[in-house]
Amino acid sequence: MTSLYLSYRSRRLLIGLAGGLGLLFWLSAMPVVAQRKRDKIDPTLAKPSSVSTTTVRMEAETQFTDGVRFLMTDEPTKAITQFAKVLQKDPNNAAAQYETASALLKTGKTAEAVPYAVKAHSLDVENKFYALLLAELYVKQKRYGEAEALYETLLKKGPENAEYGVELAAIYLFNEKPDKALDTYNKVERELGLNEEITRQKQRIYLKQNKIDKAVEEAEKLVASEPSDPDYLLEGAELLIANDRADQAILWIDRALKLNTDLPQAHVLLADIYRKKGDMDRVSKELNQVLANPNLEAGLKARILSSYMGMTGKNPAAQQDALSMAQNLAKTSPDDPKTQVMLADLLMQQGKKTEARDAYAKAARLDGSIYEVWGALLQLDGELNQVDSLLAHSEKALEVFPTQGLFWYSNGSANLNKRKYQQAVDALEESQKLLISSASSELKKGISAQLGDAYNGLGDHAKSDESYESVLKIDPLNDYVLNNYSYFLSLRKENLPRALQLAQKLVERNPTNATYLDTYAWVLYVSKDYAKAKQYLEKALADPANISGTIIEHYGDVLYQLGQPDKAIEQWKQAKAKGGASPDIEKKITSGKL
Repeated sequence: MTSLYLSYRSRRLLIGLAGGLGLLFWLSAMPVVAQRKRDKIDPTLAKPSSVSTTTVRMEAETQFTDGVRFLMTDEPTKAITQFAKVLQKDPNNAAAQYETASALLKTGKTAEAVPYAVKAHSLDVENKFYALLLAELYVKQKRYGEAEALYETLLKKGPENAEYGVELAAIYLFNEKPDKALDTYNKVERELGLNEEITRQKQRIYLKQNKIDKAVEEAEKLVASEPSDPDYLLEGAELLIANDRADQAILWIDRALKLNTDLPQAHVLLADIYRKKGDMDRVSKELNQVLANPNLEAGLKARILSSYMGMTGKNPAAQQDALSMAQNLAKTSPDDPKTQVMLADLLMQQGKKTEARDAYAKAARLDGSIYEVWGALLQLDGELNQVDSLLAHSEKALEVFPTQGLFWYSNGSANLNKRKYQQAVDALEESQKLLISSASSELKKGISAQLGDAYNGLGDHAKSDESYESVLKIDPLNDYVLNNYSYFLSLRKENLPRALQLAQKLVERNPTNATYLDTYAWVLYVSKDYAKAKQYLEKALADPANISGTIIEHYGDVLYQLGQPDKAIEQWKQAKAKGGASPDIEKKITSGKL
């Protein structure tokens, strides 16, 4: 509703002057009254009475002026105090009633303002500013009928008030009277001429009423008002497209192109129309015409092509066509970051993650100020397991965005993977601090879990255990923590009952996962339950696709403990050949024992 009263609010200075004139009128009347009384009183008292009246008048004038000054300096509470002093002496001072209502409205006290505005209006029904303020207050209270009556009365007073029809029409719309709103808008246009905003408002009403032809007529009025401006024709075409009148829209676009052949938006609209018709050759023709335009900068071309990408949906041919255009644009504008981002987005949309990562990386090199580009790049580095790139890119991203917790998290993960445990702890702790209130539950658990790994790498087992337990407290079935926590406890040979409990829960949830089976088997091994460890290792070995050198080596260790050293050596040799075994594997093979 604020916009409806913009024209009214712009008159605040005039209103203040009107209020001041009201006071002057009130004050100028006082000497006349005093003179009449003077004829009936003792002449010896005339002089003191005159002095008293002048003092009262001056005091009231000062209080009113101070109130207006406080309003102008945005101190409405002080203004209210001054106007109250004036009204205490003369409750029928319309100007003071009006200004009090204005001040209360400024403080958000609409209900308290209404009685003052009503009083001001009743004392001077001819003052349109008093009526406008009262109408505004009624609208804020959703007393639309009363607000309508005030505006209707104002409009009947003469064509000089025609502009207030805009506010009245808006109130009719609030009160769900669209036909009255249309009638009022038409009256305003008859008095003041065509107005673009009024025309657009009428279009919205007609469209809501499903009167498409009427909305198009309004669009034609705008075109007629500026026959050499193609923009109104394109806006009309968009309206027609949105209401399934594509063939009519083509005619409007053709009219626009006759006025100016260099209209990228016209070709984009045509591309959209022909896409819906299934004419992909024509789509390519229209878009290539835009992309070949030498007068358009590369960034704008990228935005246009991006808008087309949004139109393609899941049409494989259209997506491939868009990709070809994007690749050509990237080649012809290799130094434009927007083009690289657009290409990367399209590659991501089509599942080409490696190529998308390269395009995002190039965009980041060209313009490192775009947060979303770094975010997408780091995400793809992680998904593609590009640890070196993740570390390098996260460090670059943090140079520009040092307070972004997600970037610290990426940096911590990369350092952890590189076994740079202190750097990992520093980054993950910073991430945890920055994301304490905004991070999702999953992210918070991920940070704590990795801190558990990093603290363990530093040998700070107390903090490591604390981090793991904090995750299990809210997510007791977190497989990552169940696996790592139980395995590290077994390596330290500490709290083995807890390690067994965690590892058992892990394999119960994942009975065929080779890695988790190996973890449980190793906890059993450390607990000297070799027979059971052998059982679970054989289950792990039943999955050839996921067998690692570590699992094979562990199986050899168990066989050795079960008194089968020859078979153990065979497994150790296989583990060495597979890769990934412990540094002691050669010594085991050579010596034939643990």
